[in-house]
Amino acid sequence: MGGAGFIGSHLTDALIKMNLDVTVLDNLTSGTLLNIKKHLSSPNFWFEKTNLSDGESISRALTGIDTVFHVAANPEVRTGYQYPGIAYEENIHSTFCLLECIRKSNVKNLFFTSSSTVYGETAFIPTPENYGPLLPISMYGASKLACEALISSYSYNYGVNSIIFRLANVLGERSTHGIIWDFVDIALDRIHEFEILGDGTQNKSYVHVTDCINCMIACAFQPNGPVEVINVGSEDTIDVMSIAKIVLEIFKRRGTDIIRKNPHKDGRGWKGDVKTMRLDIQKAKSKGWKPTMSSLQAVIRSVNEIIAERVVRHEPPISSI
Repeated sequence: MGGAGFIGSHLTDALIKMNLDVTVLDNLTSGTLLNIKKHLSSPNFWFEKTNLSDGESISRALTGIDTVFHVAANPEVRTGYQYPGIAYEENIHSTFCLLECIRKSNVKNLFFTSSSTVYGETAFIPTPENYGPLLPISMYGASKLACEALISSYSYNYGVNSIIFRLANVLGERSTHGIIWDFVDIALDRIHEFEILGDGTQNKSYVHVTDCINCMIACAFQPNGPVEVINVGSEDTIDVMSIAKIVLEIFKRRGTDIIRKNPHKDGRGWKGDVKTMRLDIQKAKSKGWKPTMSSLQAVIRSVNEIIAERVVRHEPPISSI
């Protein structure tokens, strides 16, 4: 579900590489067929454009399926403040509809991409999976937590083994939103100034999408059901100001002024923005996975990947600074 989107298409690549039969369902709101174009003619790949609320098509697609990766969601954290109904409809309601179809099917395994935002602002950094109470401060985080609760109840009641992956900020090619995408967009559009949200001290963990997918694959085949929660992230953090300087360095714009836009009193970028986040990833590491990139390395690689996707250059972007 959501296999044509940013994370979902990378997951699709990995599953196809494992010679598994893969069916992708996506409404193409956030995803695009370009992300999975190379698989469309593969004999072990099927695609259907549909919404999770379309119970008839979802139920039909689940025939003969034993494992579901639920990666479909509205990916924007910031829009939840102005349009909370979007997070409800596209995250909570859609997940409920999917679970109803799973309940009536032979699906045995469900893997769900949740978010670090479910923790809210925590008293413990790095934050472990058993931290509580969970008090999200954004509608996006609230919707993901609601989905987790629904998945937990359906798993215990209807015999589905589920893993909930709480993701840090995921970066990499094919992304269409987030800090790297925004910063590259700003750098392409403006010559003399560079605008950031907040005071730049927001400090978070970033994980490259390849590390994220490798973690999901490693853990998915080691279920500890009926419900297990696993953090996915890096082992360090990087602040927004440093990311802005990296982007400007890669664009060779060392003299550009960095403008702080409308920071809240405590420096966060918007209402609902968790200012400091790093996840405890010891559980994922105990299953044989560990990130290959630091937050800094993930940022640099992602900036170059997104530039390569969006602009034609006469010489390649620098890969280190």
